[in-house]
Amino acid sequence: MKKIYHVWLILLIIAFSGQKLYAQTKVSGTVRDASGIGLPGVSVVQENTQNGTVTDQQGRYTLSLKEGAAQTLTFNYVGFLKQTIPVNGSSSVNVTLKENNESLNEVVVLGYTSQKKSNLTGAVTSVHMPDLEDRRVADVAQVLQGQVAGVQITQSTGAPGDPISILIRGQGTFGDNSPLFIVDGNPTQDISFLNPADMQSVTVLKDASAAAIYGSRASAGVIVITTKMGSAGLSTIDINYYNGIQKVANLPKMLNTTQYMNKMEESWNNSGYAGTNPYTADKNRTDLANTNWLDELFETGRSQNVQLSASGGSEKIKYLISGAYYGQDGIVVYKNDKYQRVNFRTNVTGNLSDRFTVGANLQLSYAKQDKMSSKGDEPGVIRHAFIRPPVIPVYKDPSDPTYSAADPFTDLPFYKADGTYQSRYEYSSNPIALAYFTNDKRSLFKTFGNVYAEYALLSNKELKFRTNVGLDLNFTHNKAFNQNFGDDDGGGAAEDKGLGRKNRPNSLNEDRGQESTITWNNTLNYEKTIGKHLINAMVGSEYITNYSSSIGATRNRFDYTAPEFQFIDYGNTLTNLWNGGNGAEWTLFSLFSSATYVYDSKYMITGNFRADASSRFGPNNHWGYFPSVSAGWKISQEDFMKDVRWISDLKLRASVGTLGNQNIGNYTYLTLYTKVGDETKLLRYGNPDLKWESTTQTNIGLDMGMLQNKIYLSVDYFKKKTSGILLPLSLPHLVGDVQPTIVNAAEVKNSGLEVSLSYRNNDGVFKYGVNGNIGTLKNQVVKLHPNLPNMIGQVTKTEPGHPINSLFGFVMEGIYQNQAEINSHLSGTLNPSELPGDIRFKDLNGDGVINDSDRDYIGNPNPKLSYGLNLSAGYKGFDLSALFQGVQGVDRYNDLKKIIDYDSRPFNHSVRVLDSWHGEGTSNSIPRSTFTDNGSSKTSSIFVEDASYLRLKNLEIGYSFKSLLTKTKLGVQNIRLYVSAQNLFTVTNYTGLDPESTDVIDMGTYPQSKAFLFGVNVKF
Repeated sequence: MKKIYHVWLILLIIAFSGQKLYAQTKVSGTVRDASGIGLPGVSVVQENTQNGTVTDQQGRYTLSLKEGAAQTLTFNYVGFLKQTIPVNGSSSVNVTLKENNESLNEVVVLGYTSQKKSNLTGAVTSVHMPDLEDRRVADVAQVLQGQVAGVQITQSTGAPGDPISILIRGQGTFGDNSPLFIVDGNPTQDISFLNPADMQSVTVLKDASAAAIYGSRASAGVIVITTKMGSAGLSTIDINYYNGIQKVANLPKMLNTTQYMNKMEESWNNSGYAGTNPYTADKNRTDLANTNWLDELFETGRSQNVQLSASGGSEKIKYLISGAYYGQDGIVVYKNDKYQRVNFRTNVTGNLSDRFTVGANLQLSYAKQDKMSSKGDEPGVIRHAFIRPPVIPVYKDPSDPTYSAADPFTDLPFYKADGTYQSRYEYSSNPIALAYFTNDKRSLFKTFGNVYAEYALLSNKELKFRTNVGLDLNFTHNKAFNQNFGDDDGGGAAEDKGLGRKNRPNSLNEDRGQESTITWNNTLNYEKTIGKHLINAMVGSEYITNYSSSIGATRNRFDYTAPEFQFIDYGNTLTNLWNGGNGAEWTLFSLFSSATYVYDSKYMITGNFRADASSRFGPNNHWGYFPSVSAGWKISQEDFMKDVRWISDLKLRASVGTLGNQNIGNYTYLTLYTKVGDETKLLRYGNPDLKWESTTQTNIGLDMGMLQNKIYLSVDYFKKKTSGILLPLSLPHLVGDVQPTIVNAAEVKNSGLEVSLSYRNNDGVFKYGVNGNIGTLKNQVVKLHPNLPNMIGQVTKTEPGHPINSLFGFVMEGIYQNQAEINSHLSGTLNPSELPGDIRFKDLNGDGVINDSDRDYIGNPNPKLSYGLNLSAGYKGFDLSALFQGVQGVDRYNDLKKIIDYDSRPFNHSVRVLDSWHGEGTSNSIPRSTFTDNGSSKTSSIFVEDASYLRLKNLEIGYSFKSLLTKTKLGVQNIRLYVSAQNLFTVTNYTGLDPESTDVIDMGTYPQSKAFLFGVNVKF
């Protein structure tokens, strides 16, 4: 009996011991802001555990603490400073969080190093990340549009997957003007592989003092991106999904069949042709269609995005894993303009000790684009939809002897009579057939990441050594099968007789390539504060090696064209065979240093120096040297400012420095030879003195915070001069038939003013913010080579004293109204061919003759001003955000306008031609309709239009159920539903499809579309 008693006693002791061991102390409280308002959704976590909760709508929380773990709470909330508070046995812990206010203590990542925002002396802009969270787009560059003064971001076209152009402070060279991107410490020339939701911070280094640390690659500016990392505390899972539709907008109205036939009849009558007008007879035909080709071509596009991330960890190990899928089917029929991308990313950081940290980032991305002609280029799907006459139907009648189910589209000849072709309507291709038979697939698989280790030295850990190895590995695969289609026009090689006129014969083009870039950098960073003195110094080295190779082949005349046979081996093996391959490599070795000294938080100076050795330059100039210096004065810290309470921050900045550009082809400094039979032939003379393009930039700036930094103003004025620009210089024919030699010759300068202004009010239940920026730009070519006084393009001319790629041509004065006006204006011309109703051009030299001497500069394709405006507001669970973006003072050559309003071929036209000249005084802007030249064949100012625009890029409204969920035990922190609209409206006078196009010549650009998206975001 005693034994049983003893057993029960032992069990009771163990039970009570266990109760004590696992007992939990309950703590509750309220988290408020400085004004006393409760903050909902604040993360409250017991330190070094996964035990946590979030505050409810009134800012209240309750948490049971685990014994055996730290009795300390960590309070974390976006926009506020993190606080850690010991419980000390209390059952109630109330907290007042301090607002970050874009805190001047915020650390800005500059790439190799980081600095407090208060100590920055260069033109550095840290993007306000909350303004980016509501952008539902595929590309990181699109997310950044309109966010930074002086940074112009433009979609080249609206086609899914097409590239985005980024210019920082204008064009400084005739080659590549793209900035350098630093992603998690790794350099890259492309960021389209990134998932926008993975971005943690974005910093734009605009001036030379900030970017000189990147030396030879920084002349076009630097954008530093860090991706999200895990954090110690409560594990979180974030799921975001949206789905939406896209619709084309702002299409011009085209002529219907009745209008078109009347216009063609008028054109024939105005052409002076003999015989009966054939269009007059055709007007009575009953077999003419009335096709709206734009309606037939454009459909409703669709897009969807799903992303999932999980993050968490402890003070020792932090992790984040994320995955995403984005898919978009464009607005052109038949789904041959799709884009898809899959992302996977993982980030792990381990604190092996209080001095030793290691980490790894890995990103995998696979993107596939169904490429369609999107700029009016071949085969011109968009362009042909405008010029195709409405009298032609989309499909043939099944009774047509040329009809086939595999190719049911109308083509050439449209009408046959007595064995002859009546081609007066068939000057274009069927755009629906072009869209249907387009089969051009391009894919990119990318591995991007790095591993690093950091060790802190000295007793106070002031000296840190960091080593980083990064990899950028790309595999590309492009495959285009050109299917033969269309009607037989009797042409082609003997073995192709009877085939359709398009892609005759069929063919397959396929190529594969790979490119790897390995980066290894090492830095030693020292930071020390001694009284009023702050010293920050860094030295480092970097080695980058790049290797690329590709292989490709083409074959034609495939007997079987099903997808299973669209491989090189199934093509003909006898004639017209092509295959090839090549490889290239380059290497860059660099030494760099940076030092910052700050005295009493008032006076600061920073110096940078980098030396680069590149394999891309001649043996006499392998090394380039890039110094910079900047200084700042914190005026608001001076004693005489202490009574000016409404100014909370005031800093004056100035900088000067030199940057470089190595974005040229490999081996361009070498002399090239080729062997033809037994003879060795010179292809190009080399230039052993070839060296860097060098950009010198000066900047003066002012930062001003008012009302506790609720209002913040930044102003910068810059001058940027690029010299030694690389030019291809042709040699005299007496030297022989050789390729141009690359020389350093040209000089370009840019200057401008950049202003950013923000206001944020988070004091009450209703929170709102305004963030605007504006940047001006003046671009001018200073000099070219003496043997190359100018560079002529299709519609442009570049020469000293004018902007790069200035539009150049004849100046339209109006329309000739009568013969007397022609005789007077063309007094020096013998028997002028011009007729009343033709375009009248300005006679610049007054000789009565219109010739090449009368051409002038007629437009500037470089925007004089760019701007963006972000609006945000929140009330309880509701939130709203809007982004307006635009440019001003930019010209574009509207070639689409030329062919649909002025062209003298029997294309379809817009309804604007209904107001064309048809008698004296009827029009002074649109010439007579004719099949002969009415002046529209000349490059002239009549086709140059102001492409300035203001666009509502994004509008999003959402509602969060956070306050309801905090009262449940479902483990869900928040559910947010939202509706988003993109490109909702555009204000512009441009008559083309899209004023945002990057091309100097608009030949019919795939337009950006309106998008309406619906989504949900769930956080656990």
